[in-house]
Amino acid sequence: MENTHTVDHEEASRLAEFERRIDNGDIIEPNDWMPAEYRRLLIRQISQHAHSEVIGMLPEGNWISRAPSLRRKLGLLAKVQDEGGHGLYLYAAAETLGATRDDMVAALLEGRAKYSTLMTYPTVTWADVGAVGWLGDGAGVINQTSLLRTSYGPYARALARICMEESFHQRQGYEIMCAMADGGGEQRRMAQGALDRWWAPALMMFGPPDDASPNSSLSMRWRIKRESNDTLRQRFVDATVPQAEAIGLRVPDPQLRWNEDKGGYDFTPIDTDELLRVAKTGGMAGLDRLTARRAAVEEGAWVRRAMLTHARKQRLAAGEAA
Repeated sequence: MENTHTVDHEEASRLAEFERRIDNGDIIEPNDWMPAEYRRLLIRQISQHAHSEVIGMLPEGNWISRAPSLRRKLGLLAKVQDEGGHGLYLYAAAETLGATRDDMVAALLEGRAKYSTLMTYPTVTWADVGAVGWLGDGAGVINQTSLLRTSYGPYARALARICMEESFHQRQGYEIMCAMADGGGEQRRMAQGALDRWWAPALMMFGPPDDASPNSSLSMRWRIKRESNDTLRQRFVDATVPQAEAIGLRVPDPQLRWNEDKGGYDFTPIDTDELLRVAKTGGMAGLDRLTARRAAVEEGAWVRRAMLTHARKQRLAAGEAA
């Protein structure tokens, strides 16, 4: 019993010191002591972010060959390549917490891990590619720039490069929408249709309302997250509505009004039931997304085995030379 009390006291002392460091704004590094729940929340958030980047290659990747010009093909190809790199940085950050790449991918394919609900919707026209970049990556930039001040060092450092590239993706998507809105006629109708389809999914990217988010309070307390879902969602709306108005598109929300008192827009709350349904079922394109991801894992297995075999041989050779 005495040993148990000693262990409990040491654990409480470590937790108090950890929270003191959090309150002081210190950065937590992989070899530092951290609560098991802090580690769990980080692995959950970082791996979900990584899955979203990799799955995010799919909605736009199938438009590379159908993009309307060589310039558009090259731009989209570069963007999809960037998303793959983002996934790599994030998986590597999660591995510093003791997670393994194989376990994280297995959790995704078995339905135990989630990815952004935005990726569960299909891109049905070229305008959707622009809307995903403008709205989806725009929401991502707002969310991820707030995480540049997250308390876990490897995550913050991975996000530094990701945010720069996502900002370019947002501008790229908006430029597509500008060109289509300026085209008039059918092109403008396609642009408006894409905005109509992607507005609500973009708002849902920030997660459930604060009062319905089970992990937000602890994540905020430990500075894993720096700002609440609703705060970030409001910032996105306030930034994006003027962009739509500038190119003559209408945000599909009958309750959208400028509120002078709060200095921001009032807008329709997200459909939490729809968000939870999509997160649970995978939405319209969820099965296709996971099927494609599973095929990529299976078809690339021989490459991973070959690389691991080569690495082992290199280590053995280095050992013998020493």
